[in-house]
Amino acid sequence: QVQLVESGGGLVQAGGSLRLSCSTSGGIISRYAMGWFRQAPGKDREFVAGINWTGGQLDYIDSVKGRFTISRDNAKNTAYLQMNSLKPEDTAVYYCAADIYNSRLRTTPNYWGQGTQVTVSS
Repeated sequence: QVQLVESGGGLVQAGGSLRLSCSTSGGIISRYAMGWFRQAPGKDREFVAGINWTGGQLDYIDSVKGRFTISRDNAKNTAYLQMNSLKPEDTAVYYCAADIYNSRLRTTPNYWGQGTQVTVSS
């Protein structure tokens, strides 16, 4: 009964910032690996960033390193994606994901949110 709900998406000018939140409930989500994916029009869904259950292991795709930061607050059952220096190519629907196995998070995670739209204007 794990539920993930994203928020924080919207329209922003290139160079601006957004912070996405993923609120969770209904299970032992505090011990799950969590991450963010995105899907742009006409493209496959891609992994963006991941974090293990303790917050001590972070992973990013090269295109967002230095601009995006993933974090989590287990006491609040919430994960975040801080996005700075946004570019038009970051435009996509962003999805929160979670899985009990860190090894499976980046490919076929068990739990997904419904997504939130991020649009970056040039």
